[in-house]
Amino acid sequence: MSQADISPTDTTTLYTPAWYSDKVREERELPLAPGDYKVTPGRGAERWTVTSLKDGTTVYSGVGPVEILRSRAKA
Repeated sequence: MSQADISPTDTTTLYTPAWYSDKVREERELPLAPGDYKVTPGRGAERWTVTSLKDGTTVYSGVGPVEILRSRAKA
C-alpha cells in the first residue's frame, strides 16, 4: 500500500523547468506518492531523469533541476 492509498486527497506534482523561462516551472500531476519515484540529477550535459520505482518506467527525461512534491488537494 502506498501513501497515495492512505491520503487520497493529496496529490503528487512533478515540477520541471519551462523551456521558455528561467523562472517559470511546469507542473505535471503524478499518480503515485513522491517516495515511489527516483530522481537522478544530470551531470554536465546529461539529462535529469525521474523513474517510477513501481515499474521502472521513465516519467521524465530532460533538463533540470526537477522536484517532486506532495500537496493537499484543493477542496
